[in-house]
Amino acid sequence: MAYTPELSQQESATLRRIAWALDVPMTEAMTRVFEEIAGRIDGRKVCASCKDKTPCAVCAFNPNA
Repeated sequence: MAYTPELSQQESATLRRIAWALDVPMTEAMTRVFEEIAGRIDGRKVCASCKDKTPCAVCAFNPNA
């Protein structure tokens, strides 16, 4: 089961505005934000600090995924 954190009022408002700008639902906007950030962060650093090795096959930072 996925962990579902609550968004603060500010985070929700920010995500809503991103969704409006992209003309997509908030859920899709969140996915796009994650994809964009994953593309900008050094995956090797993420992998080196990762504490959960079980989902590597589906991890956005796994170069072999």
